[in-house]
Amino acid sequence: MGVKTCLKRWDNNNQFYFVIYTMLASFFTYSCMYAFRKPFTVATYGDLHLWGVHYKIWLITSQVIGYTLSKFIGIKLVSEMTSSKRALTLLIAVGIAQTALLLFAITPAPYNIVWMFFNGLPLGIIWGLVFSYLEGRRTTELLGAGLSISFIFSSGFVKTTGKLLMQNFNITEIWMPFMTGLLFTLPLICSVWLLNQVPAPNEEDNAMRTLRKPMSKIERKDFFHRFSMIIIPLTFIYIFLTILRDIRDNFAAEIWESLGKGTNSAIFTTAEIPVGFGVLVVISLMVLIRNNLKALYFSILTVILGLILNILATLAFRGTIMGGYTWMVMVGFGLYIGYIAFHALIFERLIATFRYIGNVGFLFYFADAFGYLGSVSSFILKNFFSADISWLNFFSGMIINLSVSGIALCLFTLFIIKSQYKKKSSINFMLINKAL
Repeated sequence: MGVKTCLKRWDNNNQFYFVIYTMLASFFTYSCMYAFRKPFTVATYGDLHLWGVHYKIWLITSQVIGYTLSKFIGIKLVSEMTSSKRALTLLIAVGIAQTALLLFAITPAPYNIVWMFFNGLPLGIIWGLVFSYLEGRRTTELLGAGLSISFIFSSGFVKTTGKLLMQNFNITEIWMPFMTGLLFTLPLICSVWLLNQVPAPNEEDNAMRTLRKPMSKIERKDFFHRFSMIIIPLTFIYIFLTILRDIRDNFAAEIWESLGKGTNSAIFTTAEIPVGFGVLVVISLMVLIRNNLKALYFSILTVILGLILNILATLAFRGTIMGGYTWMVMVGFGLYIGYIAFHALIFERLIATFRYIGNVGFLFYFADAFGYLGSVSSFILKNFFSADISWLNFFSGMIINLSVSGIALCLFTLFIIKSQYKKKSSINFMLINKAL
């Protein structure tokens, strides 16, 4: 019996095995991608500057600009992608990114900065390609949670790997990103093959979550026009979460150093394990809510609770009530519970609630494109207007300001969803009466 045939039987008769297989395949695929994107951030690159700006800032900004552009490209590319092209596209994208890391290693600094742009450019489409295997299923929240904790665990794991390569094998900071990617090349190929065996959603999935299909330009415009009052505030909330998440992720080395734990290579992984486990448990429980509208409400409330936790933990840390390690874990949980709610819940349930035939790829890439644009803007703000402030203090200040704004927008979005759903229900009721 082939793998695809076996998975189809599990999908119809034994969801437990199907979920475990699909969750692991997507988790390992996206985890391996992180080895081509994040390891360089664990290096500090000494005191090298270019035009008064630290070399590492240039590297991160260059990569994020490429990654941001990739998100705008993904609005069209991922939303229109057919299932037959996903796996090959994914492998080609990672291959381009790894080639860019090789060119980064052999090109003298600071001229190699440009290669980080080409490293980030293809990687931005990976999440959408992987999630397209998972969306539109009655277990999407569970599968999406498994995929999304790769953001948390893998970022720390590949940084630990990169740090160990430098400490134990004398790999230089310039060659470390390429060597880390090389270690994960074969696991990535195997993971993509396993993921590509996952069958399309079945009839029961389509009945519960709405049929998913590629969206044309006209269909994307129609969708945005219908739900712009929901999409716009959700996008701003996502921008805030992306900014905070990227600062914590990209400048973890600097923040941990300010907290007195910069020499501990394992800290990048150990601090993320409780975060990932907690987020997985909370997000996975959402699969128990079968009503799509209720699940959408609860997912946005989850974002609010995460933002409140961010504020309280940061105030406790500033007041020396909470230690630095605990603060980083608590803030990580608060950020990721909201960030992953968007990836695994909010966009998925929004489409299912309003029964619109389309895909999550369009919604996600629209929000993610502006999210990373906001992230780049925050780096520019820090470097040119707050250069004398440490990343630790900059991060804690941004948490307070953006979390308060995010909570207000979440409450507004809940109100809009409620009013639009009532309007939809009224129209449906009138159509039924007219038919009778």
